[in-house]
Amino acid sequence: MVIYALVEESTHDDALATGKTVFDRLVGADPHAGAVFDYYVCFDEEDTSVAGKARWGEHPTAAPVDSDDGQDLLERGWEATKEEFERNLERVREALDELSDEEIMRDEDLARHAFHQVGAYDGPTIFLYNEYANGIRHREQLDRVLEESEELWIVPADVHF
Repeated sequence: MVIYALVEESTHDDALATGKTVFDRLVGADPHAGAVFDYYVCFDEEDTSVAGKARWGEHPTAAPVDSDDGQDLLERGWEATKEEFERNLERVREALDELSDEEIMRDEDLARHAFHQVGAYDGPTIFLYNEYANGIRHREQLDRVLEESEELWIVPADVHF
């Protein structure tokens, strides 16, 4: 999947470097962070034939959020987050309507997994992250990041989980 880091920097190169720091944290390269994803590949990497550009095509390596490319990436990340939340929330509602407590406890139809995904702070249901590698889980949180930043960039990465 492709995820996105929102970082405040003044140049493209600095934004890309800070984005990579965010992704390092998410794959556990930072000793103080747990691994959420197995690995990542940014779109500036040319030496892979299975990830990044090779898998998803051309993407900007980093873009100012207020640019056309940046707005496109931001919309993709937010829409993907919303769609995953809504899909899992529907699975939770169905489980509550159709399954007994014991069936839910046994994780019948992956009900408990859906519960977990609805409450997730990071991982495969969260597509946008701030510069501290915290998942952006709701619109007010995203709006706050957008409003509080002077020079906000968005950096995409292909991640495996």
